[in-house]
Amino acid sequence: MACQTLPSDIVTTISLRTLLREPRKVKRLTRAGKSVQVTDNGEPLWIVQSASGTAPDKERQRREVEAEFAEVLRGPRSKIALSRIVLESRR
Repeated sequence: MACQTLPSDIVTTISLRTLLREPRKVKRLTRAGKSVQVTDNGEPLWIVQSASGTAPDKERQRREVEAEFAEVLRGPRSKIALSRIVLESRR
């Protein structure tokens, strides 16, 4: 069974049989940011989306991480050398 891409190029339609036989295909598509519409006998059944969110969510998360990182960098420097911390963490 081949995947059929809808004109929107955001949603890919697959059959329920394909979902059951090739779950990695759905995993690969959702990781790429596409939604997958699952059909049963040509009728829409489910829409599977990535749990990581949409592009605006990722942008907001990136800004929050950068703000937290900038706050850490403004703090006082450690008196312990990074190389020493790394060596101790490997023990």
